[in-house]
Amino acid sequence: MQFLKFILAGTVFGIVMAKSEAISWYRIQEMFRFQSFHMYGIIGVAVVTGVIGVYLIKKLGLRDISGNPIVFLPKEKSVIRYLVGGSVFGMGWALSGACPGPMIVNIGYGYTALVIVFLFSLVGTFLYGLVMNRLPH
Repeated sequence: MQFLKFILAGTVFGIVMAKSEAISWYRIQEMFRFQSFHMYGIIGVAVVTGVIGVYLIKKLGLRDISGNPIVFLPKEKSVIRYLVGGSVFGMGWALSGACPGPMIVNIGYGYTALVIVFLFSLVGTFLYGLVMNRLPH
């Protein structure tokens, strides 16, 4: 029963992703080929929503569900790690046609080929866990 709110949030997330066509492989490919503004609009709305959310958290001094203050760490000065990490993520996104959220929604829609992509995302996460202590953070 304690996980009901997470199941409901995930269900709403999946519906919004599907209805906005953000799970569409064709929409994602259009974005990477610069043929359509659709996905850039969705990502832009997400960024603006995130900026407003962070502003409100800081301004109102909001706390997490346990009552602890929400703390934002200072920005890292290393640009290379963001470029490398973003490039690897972007290549995986472009090649598979799905990032983690839409990947799960597509599996729920019955696109079983994305189970392979999901399994390799788990392998990639596992491999990162093995080498993360040797990487510059």
